[in-house]
Amino acid sequence: MVQNWQVIGWFMVIAPLLPAAPILINWLLGPKKPNAIKTQTYECGIETIGDTWIQFKVQYYIYAIVFVVFDVEALFLFPIAAAYDTLGYFAIGATALFIILLADGLVYAWGKGALEYF
Repeated sequence: MVQNWQVIGWFMVIAPLLPAAPILINWLLGPKKPNAIKTQTYECGIETIGDTWIQFKVQYYIYAIVFVVFDVEALFLFPIAAAYDTLGYFAIGATALFIILLADGLVYAWGKGALEYF
């Protein structure tokens, strides 16, 4: 029993070191030669002209968030569809509740006009 916990303890010690090691090595060994061109703001290969603060239509952001939410929730439905014949009544009821909540969110977003792109 203790050996199982030792593996978890070692994992908790080593796991933060794995992503930190390349960052630390890059910081130590990477070249440090800043100049005016390297410290400029870079956006899609085009030099910024004028003020970079522009008005942004929030509608596009809301549209993207609604898409991501429903896309991720669709991923939750795929395993349920794959194991449908082995699920019990409780799982089917939970899935039905999940789909009802999805439909409710869709109706709410549609009623607020969040799905109108233009």
